[in-house]
Amino acid sequence: MSGSFTKSTARNIFYGGAVFFFLLFLGLTFDTVNTLPKRDNRALLTDQAMRGKHIWETRNCIGCHTILGEGAYFAPELGNVYTRRGPEFIKAWIKAQPTGAPGRRQMPQFHLSDQELDDLVAFLKYTNGINTNNWPPNVEG
Repeated sequence: MSGSFTKSTARNIFYGGAVFFFLLFLGLTFDTVNTLPKRDNRALLTDQAMRGKHIWETRNCIGCHTILGEGAYFAPELGNVYTRRGPEFIKAWIKAQPTGAPGRRQMPQFHLSDQELDDLVAFLKYTNGINTNNWPPNVEG
């Protein structure tokens, strides 16, 4: 076997593989460029949702929670919390923190106004509407 594997064969395999994977890269890039505009949901990003994103960032929510898989894994995933619990539950939960339940991790009290709570819920509604190709496969994430 080693006698038939020459420098010329190795070079041809290298160049053939390089061309193949370059064409594969171009094909996948073309598919991505055509698919992403169909998944765009920037129309849902209202001023209220942007204010809620600002609250999310300034209160460092991502330091404990994940959103669409990004962030810390200390507290629950919030990418689909709007579907799981609904807006009124989210507001009541944030207002009730910390619960003081023994043996449980506690969320701090941020003393958010009703307007700030509405803004944060609008941001969570926006993230809930992002097309994630049906991931996670169940609503509880």
